[in-house]
Amino acid sequence: MRGFGRLMKRAITTTTACRLSARRAIHLSSANQTMSSSLHRDNHISDFRSLRSSLLPQPRTHFTGQRRTMFIQTQSTPNPSSLMFYPGKPVMEVGSVDFPNARAALNSPLAKSLYGIDGTTRVFFGSDFITVTKSDDVSWDLLKPEIFAAIMDFYSSGQPLFLDSEIAASKDTAIHKDDSETVAMIKELLETRIRPAVQDDGGDIEYRGFDPETGIVKLKMQGACSGCPSSSVTLKSGIENMLMHYVSEVKGVEQELDAEDEDAALAGQTE
Repeated sequence: MRGFGRLMKRAITTTTACRLSARRAIHLSSANQTMSSSLHRDNHISDFRSLRSSLLPQPRTHFTGQRRTMFIQTQSTPNPSSLMFYPGKPVMEVGSVDFPNARAALNSPLAKSLYGIDGTTRVFFGSDFITVTKSDDVSWDLLKPEIFAAIMDFYSSGQPLFLDSEIAASKDTAIHKDDSETVAMIKELLETRIRPAVQDDGGDIEYRGFDPETGIVKLKMQGACSGCPSSSVTLKSGIENMLMHYVSEVKGVEQELDAEDEDAALAGQTE
């Protein structure tokens, strides 16, 4: 994926500047630098203006509806079936949340609304963007106006992002007291070096565990990265190589699939 090409070049050239110490935390000269991809966002000005005018409430005798002024930008991802939507407002204050199916979206009015659009197959919330994945038989030209409308309706409604206030973003890379040094290093690398690059491509990665006997790290791809044609290359050539390079105990990386991801993968093989 795009973010990982830059990530791996940077990682190898900074090998001599890397030291893992005291819980073997990573002190890389470039670790705190933000790896930003050149965002080529499509400013759908004409689409937005025509959509906004069609959404303005009709004048009433004693009341005029409030004018909507959101400006939504989009950005493509390495997955042609996924598109990132930037509402110009923060989405997640901390972390990210993946909605792999409509049932998972029931706790979020925005995610539920997006799943109500025919053709939506996955929704993902990032820090300042929303990634929507579509089915292959639906065109973005038809889907984008409906997604624009759903996002604007949500932000003008004043509804909370989640109905259950107890829900929190995934904290899978938080280092716990009972974590081994190896697990702590893996989590540190995932959080500081790998996750930012994956998020630049409209997705995220979730830590699912480490087997000290086999040296295998289990991860789960989310958002645009789930089902992306280049996700396997990212997992092996990017993430696996980096973890093995810095953590000698790591012997490989495997992707862990949930039930819905396994069903999608089987469906894709039969087509």
